[in-house]
Amino acid sequence: MSVTAQAPVSAAPAQPKTATLRYERIKPKIGARILNNKDELLHGGLGDDLRELLEIAGVLVFPAIDFTDAEQVAFTRTMGKFAPEGGDGENVTKITLDVKENPNSAEYLKGSLYWHIDGTRNDVPIRASLLSCRVPASWGGNTSVCNTYAAYDDLPEEKKAEIDNLRVLHAPWASLFYYEPEPSLAKLQGFQRVGELELPLVWKHKSGRKSLVLGCTSHHVVGIDHNKSAQLIHGLREWATSEQFTYSHEWKTGDLIIWDNTGTMHRAEAYDPNCGRMMLRTKLEGEEAFA
Repeated sequence: MSVTAQAPVSAAPAQPKTATLRYERIKPKIGARILNNKDELLHGGLGDDLRELLEIAGVLVFPAIDFTDAEQVAFTRTMGKFAPEGGDGENVTKITLDVKENPNSAEYLKGSLYWHIDGTRNDVPIRASLLSCRVPASWGGNTSVCNTYAAYDDLPEEKKAEIDNLRVLHAPWASLFYYEPEPSLAKLQGFQRVGELELPLVWKHKSGRKSLVLGCTSHHVVGIDHNKSAQLIHGLREWATSEQFTYSHEWKTGDLIIWDNTGTMHRAEAYDPNCGRMMLRTKLEGEEAFA
């Protein structure tokens, strides 16, 4: 990867076709702030370097990049295969708790306030999410990301040996109880229809690296006493989301971030659900099954 970590010089701007990826690390174990301009990013020549840095840093931050909807889709395509969500296969997805703007999934998005990985009911989860800010929250509303590659790497060797071959049942309905402890039977059944899947607690990637697969969809560790199971799941989440592995992005209009969904967890921090906070998301299709 051809990169440089110093701030851009004040000489003539780099031409897109010869652009070099410029960035600065945010924290030693997570985060990098991208310093390239919009034209350089949309040109497409930085896609491979950005993907490589994304796996290392977990989350990339593009301050005030001010992509239009079409530009965000175009930029997503420079980094891999675009994963369409809308009916026309091209549009971005509104991420908001405003039921007028998002009538079909505003209720389900309440679970996004808790640490999770996208796609735990799919054999192949998405590669990455790109989220941009159109309307920030009136208070709160940061997006937090933690690096589950780094969290696994820093575990004691005896803990790695203990968990390396364990499996966890991931059930999206389990996240319902984080924000609604006494749901109606009908609501519970509706969430259960989404499905569930047994996944490895430790994802052994094709690259040889390992990451933790955790989050609010984790129901129980298979074949382990329920007390021990809860201690493992919540203890590892507490470790993975500790300060050294976590970055919290305070949104400003026009910002964009990308997180590596295969080696991170993320969440939206608490905010006023009636404030009109509006994010726009695009995604990269998955390339690797949980293993």
